[in-house]
Amino acid sequence: MNAADPDILGDHHDLHEILRQGRIVYEAQETIHCPFFEGPVALTSDGFNHLTHKPNRAPRNVNEQKLKLRLLKKALRIIRKAGTVQEYRKGMETFGLPAKDGFTKMKQIQYWAFHDIVGEKKQFLLRVIVRRVGDGKIHFWSVMPHGRINRQKLYEEGIEED
Repeated sequence: MNAADPDILGDHHDLHEILRQGRIVYEAQETIHCPFFEGPVALTSDGFNHLTHKPNRAPRNVNEQKLKLRLLKKALRIIRKAGTVQEYRKGMETFGLPAKDGFTKMKQIQYWAFHDIVGEKKQFLLRVIVRRVGDGKIHFWSVMPHGRINRQKLYEEGIEED
């Protein structure tokens, strides 16, 4: 990743420092405006927690946490300018903890993904996920490089311009 990009946090080796910086960026506002939705995307504690924990609440490995937190500022900027959705998914998923009877509630969950090409020397596709649970608020959910950075190829040669 390009350390010169001001929207990508530096690769400090201390997870706690990257976590602190990411929390400052995330908690600076409660919502951000997204042109695609013509309205707000909430920055909830669920979204921030998802950067450091898997859906089963197990912690992500340290390198994955650092990567997602370092890309957070860039992800929020992508949401602010997103006019076109690249992916959409809707389905029923378990939500919350099981009740005393052992059953877990199911809710309809929608996901939208916005993509952007980032970096200067090494370019890669960044994918930002926004979701809505049931009739709730649309909120930030995740950020990730689309595929593996070191294996992803974005071709520039052999493409004809119109």
